[in-house]
Amino acid sequence: MSSSTEIHRPDNVPLGVGTIIGTVLALSLGDALIKFLGGSGGMGLWQLFAVRSLLAFPVLLIGALLFLNRSRLAPRSVSWIAVRSLLLTAMWIAYYLALPLLPLAVAAAAYYTLPLFIVAFAALFGGETVGRSQWAGVFLGFVGIILVLRPGGDTFVWTALLPIFSAILYAVAMILTRTKCRNEHPATLALGLNATFIIVGGVGLLIGLALPLEVSGFLSPDWTAMKFEDWQTTAILASLILVASVGTAVAYQAAPASTVGTFDFAYVGFALIWGALFFGERPDNLALAGIALIVIAGVLAVRRSGS
Repeated sequence: MSSSTEIHRPDNVPLGVGTIIGTVLALSLGDALIKFLGGSGGMGLWQLFAVRSLLAFPVLLIGALLFLNRSRLAPRSVSWIAVRSLLLTAMWIAYYLALPLLPLAVAAAAYYTLPLFIVAFAALFGGETVGRSQWAGVFLGFVGIILVLRPGGDTFVWTALLPIFSAILYAVAMILTRTKCRNEHPATLALGLNATFIIVGGVGLLIGLALPLEVSGFLSPDWTAMKFEDWQTTAILASLILVASVGTAVAYQAAPASTVGTFDFAYVGFALIWGALFFGERPDNLALAGIALIVIAGVLAVRRSGS
């Protein structure tokens, strides 16, 4: 059979839903672990990027070469893959910087405004038709964000805008994925992203080696000597990012995007659980109401009109 022949597979909603729930469970657990690392004065973000993806990249590459047609892995446009990967890397930098500074559930809720930006950008730049329920979701989402962040109030901190910025970057990357990288294999995109993590992390570490920069905390470019426990933690993070990369592709290929996207919001619920269990975080009632509105808004946003 020719490699260019498309095979139409029937939807498998239970597989799609189960996979996306498992995926966001892995993602949220990994982000809770990164929040702990960022707040404990351990390795910096650049070292984390480089080492995690150095562990993940060979596993992903070997798996792709063993189980996939090599001609499908060949990139169609290296430049657009690079732009997409840089956008997503900047997105993760912004989100990871927010994690040590904000309650996990607040960061998650702010980040999960991303369907609202995807809807808005798809309408403005992608030429897609957006229904009234989706625009209603956009409106509700921004009301929810106001309740969670409360700009102008005593509880507002500017770092709360970091996960929103990361959501905007992700939305742009997803529009780019649909318009410029649609014919790329998901494994090719995942390999490109992990290669970019390695490069960006390596550049950050080299800058720290070459220049006497006085940067502390999660942005520190200094190399931290890694003990066995650090390698173990990083290996867990690499495993979780692999699960997320593969799980997302499987879920969105197995079931309609509107269905999978609805259950994608389980991440916010898991973030509430990890925040309470690991960090003793308890969002107040207004924040919980805002988080609920953001989830409802996201569900409306990912549904296509008439669905």
